[in-house]
Amino acid sequence: MRSAPIADDPALDEIFARALLGSVAEPGDGLLGRAIDAIGAVGAASLILESVTPFAFVDALSRAGGSVDEREARSGLERWSPRLELGAFARSLEQAARVRARLIVPTDASWPLGVDELGIHAPLGLWVRGREHALDGSSASISLVGARAATGYGEHVTMEASAGLVDRGFTIVSGGAYGIDGMAHRSALASHGTTVAFLAGGVDRFYPMGHETLLSRIVDTGAVISELPCGAAPTKWRFLQQIRRSM
Repeated sequence: MRSAPIADDPALDEIFARALLGSVAEPGDGLLGRAIDAIGAVGAASLILESVTPFAFVDALSRAGGSVDEREARSGLERWSPRLELGAFARSLEQAARVRARLIVPTDASWPLGVDELGIHAPLGLWVRGREHALDGSSASISLVGARAATGYGEHVTMEASAGLVDRGFTIVSGGAYGIDGMAHRSALASHGTTVAFLAGGVDRFYPMGHETLLSRIVDTGAVISELPCGAAPTKWRFLQQIRRSM
């Protein structure tokens, strides 16, 4: 099966396809990762847009050397198809434009190569507000994450650790939450370092709301990043994914 172009330019095709796939699948979907490995993001997006049958999905991947059985294909299509709402997708892109968020993809120079170690579970793309190159590998980065209900001692240790790591040239990555995360970000900013917040929802809706000022400051000097499209709400599952994938 030959994938029809989505846009008029191969680079735009890739960006559009990854944005679309990110709107129908949860982060870390291994089946979708295998499909992209076999037929590319544009090919996978085309199959979903065409509402193909599980058999056709299996056939397309098999022809490209991929391996998936019909049961897996059916399960994946049942997950993705109900979330394919082109109107909602268009509104998400409009919202991204309003907040000046950009989707970076693996071919971009600013792509953080470390995430590729996740293999088929790697991000399809990353929505970024702020400095796109904050995690491009030009400086070392380290994650500092912890409890929301942190003790005073825990926050003090985090403050000292974050400041000390900034002094050594590290970019501080955390989740933007209350407690340890917030202290890691604040200490990095106070030390005139670079810090990145990895959110469990869209970058257009800063969460928690009590950290809106903090996250806005991070946008000014570092970056606020998410795998999820604008408009996506943080959920319990996504918080767990966020913690694992930001480390």
